[in-house]
Amino acid sequence: MKTKEVETPRAAPRRTRARKDAPAPAASTEAPRERVQKVLARMGLASRRTIEEWIVQGRVAINDRPAQLGDRVGPGDRIKVDGKLLAWRPGHGVPRVLLYHKPEGEIVSREDPQGRPSVFDRLPALRKGRWIAVGRLDFNTSGLLIFTDDGELANRLMHPRYELEREYAVRLIGELTPQQIEELTGGITLEDGPARFESLVDAGGEGANHWYRVTIKEGRNREVRRMFEALGLTVSRLIRVRYGPVALPPRLRRGMWMELPPEAVVQTFGLTPPAKASVPAANGKAPRPRATPRPSPTHRSKR
Repeated sequence: MKTKEVETPRAAPRRTRARKDAPAPAASTEAPRERVQKVLARMGLASRRTIEEWIVQGRVAINDRPAQLGDRVGPGDRIKVDGKLLAWRPGHGVPRVLLYHKPEGEIVSREDPQGRPSVFDRLPALRKGRWIAVGRLDFNTSGLLIFTDDGELANRLMHPRYELEREYAVRLIGELTPQQIEELTGGITLEDGPARFESLVDAGGEGANHWYRVTIKEGRNREVRRMFEALGLTVSRLIRVRYGPVALPPRLRRGMWMELPPEAVVQTFGLTPPAKASVPAANGKAPRPRATPRPSPTHRSKR
């Protein structure tokens, strides 16, 4: 007797619905890999273009292998320049920015054959990296200096294509004539090219000394002084009172510095806050001016 084989019906496939309350897949917390020249430029070692030349010359190594243009680095990678291992961290937060009121009689350089005082002796020490001066002021000029630990930001603030204004208070011996004002604002020729003030405002004065406020979009060596000297005028005092969007704080006395809070750095310089690091909210307190004791010549730290 033949038995009839009964076919077992197949169960219909079930449709699974995603739960509305199901957690989203966890985002990767690994820092993104960056081009090595960008990392080194941010550390303030040199401009990106210069670092690219170093790479071509074989001066940069990643994990003990010569770096190539386009190489990226991330967590765990070891970077060497000229055989020296660098201390670096993947990604970066908000750059640190200091405002310093430079007095006359200090140089904007870490080393000086004449042993003159340096502005870097006045700054707080960094655990990693070094302070980068945004522009310079000559030995006899005082006023606002900006320092940052971020080479990219420093380059952006100094590069001519951004045309950031520098404003100075200038004290002259004597007053300007209308013709001299026209020449200085219309343009004069110096030994290294044409130069002109964007604005020139009479700020008053008494006796032989007269004050003016001038703005300029360049930072050539002693440019403001040389412009007046080209017309036979003597600058008896020169103070930088503004650099781009940053003005010299009235309560920041000469020889003192203050650090901008992270939220002020982001807002002032138009930066994008780090994606995974929230910028601390303002606590309503203004940054406090500080002074760093000047070290002895034999105990100068790297700043």
